[in-house]
Amino acid sequence: MFVAGLNVADHQIHELARHVGLVFQNPENQLFALSVEKDVAFGLENLGIPRDEIRKRVDWALGIASITDLRERAPHELSGGQQQRVAIASVLAMQPDVMVLDEPTSFLDPLGAHQIFEVIHELNKSLGITVVLVEHRLDLASKYADHVIVMNEGKIVLDGTPREVFNTEKARLIGVGIPKATRLYQVLEESGVHLGKTPVTSEEASQLIREVLARDRG
Repeated sequence: MFVAGLNVADHQIHELARHVGLVFQNPENQLFALSVEKDVAFGLENLGIPRDEIRKRVDWALGIASITDLRERAPHELSGGQQQRVAIASVLAMQPDVMVLDEPTSFLDPLGAHQIFEVIHELNKSLGITVVLVEHRLDLASKYADHVIVMNEGKIVLDGTPREVFNTEKARLIGVGIPKATRLYQVLEESGVHLGKTPVTSEEASQLIREVLARDRG
């Protein structure tokens, strides 16, 4: 197995850690310092990064995560969404090639989850970081995904684009909570209403339905 071009059998964990960052499901398990700034700097200090470079990277990561104003705050005083941003910033500061996030929105309300997904999406697009997201809230996450892997009992059972995976009978049978927009598409197809392509977001479904209605009126 290769990670960021490195064969995991030939490289120690500390070497892989320079290329892969992990954001825990519960940010409280990842944050322990007396201030946000110190938490973000911790990983860099462990990597032996020079002090001047640490300062630059911490400032940059705090800015990217939009938490510069929280730098002196104690992590335990922050909301769940703010803590998640701190956890993301602490990983970003190490500038990994790959970021793995284990259900980063499980402790957040829909608005907070949306904000975190927007941050992650922007990092993926602007910085070119590969994002591996472990997530069950597919109605929220599907908007941002370009590749989906479904695992069942430790094995990969589906692998493809969101449209391909979510529209399979197998996904439904093994209990994948497919996006409501995709389920609506399936119901309409069974009723003889054809949207033309499989939507994965409510915005897509709404647009496709409007197009079908406009075509029928014409």
